Amino acid sequence: MSAESPGQKQGVKAFFASALRPKKSRQTLRKNASTTDLRLAARPSANEPPPPMPALAPLAAHQLKYKQTHAQIDTQLGERRDYTTMIHTLGLLEPMDTYGPNMIDDDNRPPGEGDIASLTSELWNNIAQYLSPAEAASLAFANITLYRRLGPQFFTALHHPRNYNYRIEFLAGLDRSLPHSLLCFPCAKFHRRTQEGSERLKPTHVVNPLFECPNALNALNPPPRTPITHGRMMPFLFVQLVMRAHRFGPSYGLTAESLGRRWMRDGWSFHSRFHVHEGRLLMRVKSQTFAPPVLTPSQQRLLLYSREDYCPYFSSCPHWRDGELMPACKCALDHIPKPRQTGGLQGIEHKVKDRWAGRVHDPNSLVTLCGFCRPMRRCPECPTEYLLEIKLAEDHSDARGVQFKQALVVTRWSDLGDGTTPAGKEWGAISGTRDDYDSFKHYEKRGIASIFEAAFTADTLPGQRVISMNPKKKKLGENGHDWY
Repeated sequence: MSAESPGQKQGVKAFFASALRPKKSRQTLRKNASTTDLRLAARPSANEPPPPMPALAPLAAHQLKYKQTHAQIDTQLGERRDYTTMIHTLGLLEPMDTYGPNMIDDDNRPPGEGDIASLTSELWNNIAQYLSPAEAASLAFANITLYRRLGPQFFTALHHPRNYNYRIEFLAGLDRSLPHSLLCFPCAKFHRRTQEGSERLKPTHVVNPLFECPNALNALNPPPRTPITHGRMMPFLFVQLVMRAHRFGPSYGLTAESLGRRWMRDGWSFHSRFHVHEGRLLMRVKSQTFAPPVLTPSQQRLLLYSREDYCPYFSSCPHWRDGELMPACKCALDHIPKPRQTGGLQGIEHKVKDRWAGRVHDPNSLVTLCGFCRPMRRCPECPTEYLLEIKLAEDHSDARGVQFKQALVVTRWSDLGDGTTPAGKEWGAISGTRDDYDSFKHYEKRGIASIFEAAFTADTLPGQRVISMNPKKKKLGENGHDWY
């Protein structure tokens, strides 16, 4: 619009109104002569033939190409796996009846006895020859058709004495179907539980049968067990009860917390606690006793050892005689400070020396152990770790009232295994029946104490380096002299 046009407005207001008005786009859509008319292009000419129809729809062609590209061949069966079909099948509300993984837990699937019966007895027996006695008996136990094909020969073979471990392995697989019974290892059969749900750990001198067994009091065929402390044993049946309850449910056994105990014996106080980690039962036992300072070697032995069997009062593994465990305990006792004489000229002399040196004498000060007895020790032959400490503790048994005294604390952590069979590597090593276990190989990344204490935030563990309890790997047993 020109300046002379009648619609032109003058003034400041009109100036800002025209300045703030949005400008027209310079990219004006123009008609190009070379642009093709799509409506005319879509019409086929009279001389051109129509385009050929595709063999597959675009979506079907894409699916076929995806299957050919991403399908993998099973190296065991030679079958192609379509992971897209597997994922979509898992997401269906009504699973496909023809899909293999969905037929595993389907109770309405067609029976397989016909396929089993299509093979001859000779072929099934040849297959069973490649299995162990326990696996062959499990195969014959699967259904009645397999039992008719294989016969009772594999069950009869389990009764042979040389197949005792295979029989235990076969019977251990029946735990899930027998919640009210417990596997007896001396008899190698199941017995009905007589204290179902109320089984408790008791001292060794208390008869505590969990079922009626003809070998309950047979000293020549005792049940598997391992010592916890002097006068306390851990039967394998309780490990079995805890692990059965952990795997199958509370009706099959006990919880790990129900095994914990506190007791006192021979001037020592004990506290045991249990925890299940990755299918294995872990145990921690704290042993504590008040120790006076400046003990002679004879007094140290009376404090540490029982006069009945010359075994330590505190909790220890069967390999405690080999290595540096007992010398480390005696070294820790030597670090208990000797009390000063506060009366007479000797007391005045000590006070003058303390004031001259600028220190304050505290009879209840913390005791620092040396580089020999301070590190945590691990038994190389079984999954067991030890920690020695000198702590101030309250003595309530003193006639003068509550007194603070120095106490020796020995903490033991052990792995008791999975509770399936006493021939397991952890239980066999902790009970002393196996010598092929290497604890530093099985716990090379994380210690047993760290795993246990991490499960309980209330308990704290001082950071210590872990060294071997028997660095020289000498197995002298009672022939050695350092253990006593």
